Amino acid sequence: MLQRENNQKDFFDDYVYKRLLPEKHILLDIKSKIDFSFVEEVSKPLYSDNMGRPSFPPVVLFRMLFLEFFYNLSDYGIVEQVKTNILFRYFTGLAITEDTPDDTTLVVFRKRLGEERFKKLFDEVVIKAKDMGIIEGKLKILDATHIHADIALRGAVNFLRDGRSKVVKKIEKASPDKASRLKERYVNENKLYGSPDESEIKKEIDLTREFINQTKGRFSEDIEELIELLDTASYQQQKKIYDPKHKEQDEVVSFTDKDARYGHKSEKKRFVGYKAHVSMDEGSGIVTSARTITGNKNEGSNKEVKEILREDESKDMPHKAVAADSLYDSYDNRNRIHKLDMRAFIPRRTKTRKKMVQLENFIYDDKEDTLICPKGHSPISKTKQEKGTLFIFSTHNCKYCRNLYNCSSGNLDRTRIFVSNDYRLYLIDNIPDKKEAIIKRKGIERKFGEAKKWHCLDRARYRERWRVAIQVFMTFLVVNIKRMAKLLNPAPQYALSRSGFG
Repeated sequence: MLQRENNQKDFFDDYVYKRLLPEKHILLDIKSKIDFSFVEEVSKPLYSDNMGRPSFPPVVLFRMLFLEFFYNLSDYGIVEQVKTNILFRYFTGLAITEDTPDDTTLVVFRKRLGEERFKKLFDEVVIKAKDMGIIEGKLKILDATHIHADIALRGAVNFLRDGRSKVVKKIEKASPDKASRLKERYVNENKLYGSPDESEIKKEIDLTREFINQTKGRFSEDIEELIELLDTASYQQQKKIYDPKHKEQDEVVSFTDKDARYGHKSEKKRFVGYKAHVSMDEGSGIVTSARTITGNKNEGSNKEVKEILREDESKDMPHKAVAADSLYDSYDNRNRIHKLDMRAFIPRRTKTRKKMVQLENFIYDDKEDTLICPKGHSPISKTKQEKGTLFIFSTHNCKYCRNLYNCSSGNLDRTRIFVSNDYRLYLIDNIPDKKEAIIKRKGIERKFGEAKKWHCLDRARYRERWRVAIQVFMTFLVVNIKRMAKLLNPAPQYALSRSGFG
């Protein structure tokens, strides 16, 4: 049964809190300036109004989770702190004599809320920031940061052995007799140390294929899902044997965290885990939308850009321009951003030919759909083609121009320039504001640095994508509220202890 927060504190609580709380602290500012009542509205469908035992108020549980992510504590750790830390207890809204929720209650509460409701809670904070006039709405920055999965990587032999062992353990709960026979034949708890030779890997693959044939289609849905994952993993390992150069885009790397995937931080550096793909309002530093994707996904793909922009649209977050790194460079992305009446300040992904470099000195007039050369001349004709437009300049203007050699594409009496549809959009945004926007784009790295250094977003606290998504929403929710408290109270009137305990 839903129990609401009791805001009527008795004389004893008032007496204790007034004498023991610090005069200034960021948590006191957050409690006084941010109304958390939206948590009750989001959580209300999870509770009955008149049946069951009274629950702990959802607002109290959420504030405990907030502190957990604020100070990077475990479920058990935050419970112990709320019991003994007077500031933490006051922030959560618990009276001195009230019982403290245990760590199991927090786990159940987090699981019941799930990814979708945590997203709603994150969105509510962003909307509050907008309603307070904090979000400027000038420049939107898109970027992603990697998150290492909470798993141990294994070699091919140990990986397949681990997969078979996990399937048998699941079968054991449903059918001990069948599990016993399978365990005797297919489970090998011994770990192989060192690099296995090809024959050892083939032996494990053959044994795994035999195991899958013996078990597939004979058990419940959750067991079948794990068998299917093992089936995929064995085929991928088989491909590696017969084609060492083969690179699987969606390679299964763990049976503990089935969603974790290989991703690349750079051409030579790779990681296993997830990415937090976010948009941020540059003026305020508020993260307006966040998505969690697997490590192998490209955040710069048109699908991902479309989704993150749609998230901002759903919260009515218009901006005048979007800044992103060269990974987002594509015609589809620019076109999508332009359709939303925003400029796309995105640098080119690859170094262009000399002709294209010189073309950056030309000005594209979007209204007239024409190209103007550095000397101010317009083309005498243009020909529309499937992938762009061919602009032809006058011989009279070009023949004796000193820049002809740099502008010309082979014909030394006049300039002919083909502008692709993609490059045309790039030229539209080639305005003085672009350089400043590209510099400001780097500000999102500070936001990622804050999330990783102080709130440990560099490593997943949980396993599976939907749980990591909860971590991402809560981390940026905390970061946003910290930023809101600072902007609403700009003077340095509180001391923030990074140890988290006063």
